[in-house]
Amino acid sequence: MKKVRVAFFAEVLVREFDGATRTMFQIIDRIDTSKFEFLFFCGVAPEEDFGHEVFHMPSLTIPFNKTYKMASMVGMGPKITDKLESFSPDVIHISTPSPLGYFALKYGRARKVPVISIYHAHFMSYIKYYTNNTPVITQVIEHAVVAHAKSFYDRCNTVYLPTGELINELDGHGFKTSHMKVWRRGIDLDLFNPQKKNKEYIANLVRNDNKNILFVGRLVWEKNLECLMNMYDMVRERGLKYNFIIAGEGVARPQLEKRMTQAYFLKHTKQSVLAKIYASSDFFISPSVTETYSNAIAEAMACGVPCLVADSGGVKGFVKQGINGFLCNPNDPADYLKMIEILSNQSVLVKSITNQAYLDVMMLRWDQLVTQYFDDVALLTVSEAAA
Repeated sequence: MKKVRVAFFAEVLVREFDGATRTMFQIIDRIDTSKFEFLFFCGVAPEEDFGHEVFHMPSLTIPFNKTYKMASMVGMGPKITDKLESFSPDVIHISTPSPLGYFALKYGRARKVPVISIYHAHFMSYIKYYTNNTPVITQVIEHAVVAHAKSFYDRCNTVYLPTGELINELDGHGFKTSHMKVWRRGIDLDLFNPQKKNKEYIANLVRNDNKNILFVGRLVWEKNLECLMNMYDMVRERGLKYNFIIAGEGVARPQLEKRMTQAYFLKHTKQSVLAKIYASSDFFISPSVTETYSNAIAEAMACGVPCLVADSGGVKGFVKQGINGFLCNPNDPADYLKMIEILSNQSVLVKSITNQAYLDVMMLRWDQLVTQYFDDVALLTVSEAAA
């Protein structure tokens, strides 16, 4: 049987770099090499024995976010084209609407090769964090970003998004949505589950008996970290007995450490250790308004910690108010603290919420989701051949 050849374009192919790359590797780890042949194009190559051919090109650091790199296209066009011509892909997968992504999209459209993409980042929501929330500048840049994203995603054959709410939002921005599909993110329930709870471990970490408020994620300003810092200040001003545990790295970490002097900052944390920290914490908070989905929220729900998240973005597609978690005013730290105070004295409510959250994430099995992806890739090939 002829293998389906997939040309896969991504800026970064490092397994634990961020939520997007973790999602990509769930697909990569399940490639059936008897049915599919993948060729990867990237700016930052895998750090491990990859098992697939990689076309690696130079990369550039993004000026406004030094933790990210993107592939440099300078002088690379003819080389990429030659490689694609010799590979002759049946399907093109593009991770990001970057210059590399646009090059791959243009190639696919010109040669009638179907293009698939996953909507990993809600770029429109990032803008105010890099324009100091200046209304005029934000509006101008947002218009340009929407136009840029629309011109990319509208021309793909299939686009996956994690929630229907996000599809509706893009529809409101004028995106074509007939080719968009809900494709939820999965979770490893063998790794993330309530049984990982270890109160002795977390007590040794914080060295007190206070309740623990956990934040997990990249420490970048688009995660609405100002709200997190204001929450910390409010706890200190009121004399409340809560620890803040921060798990993540990023450009904002030095400023957070300077402001949140008594918070517990964890360095690069293995997933097995992180699961134990989730399950042993008392509350998980995510004030970010830029999430398309948030692996961290799903992991926290799986580990049995009550989640308080920003009432914004794609998370509303799976966090249901008062049922499996709580949606808070994104920029009001008092709203998060009010709910934390309520939950601190409502053990029955906490048990109900966390039990339902675990039942909900049990539906998010990677094997089933990735099977859907590969079925769609094969179907795109058949559809294009019949067209």
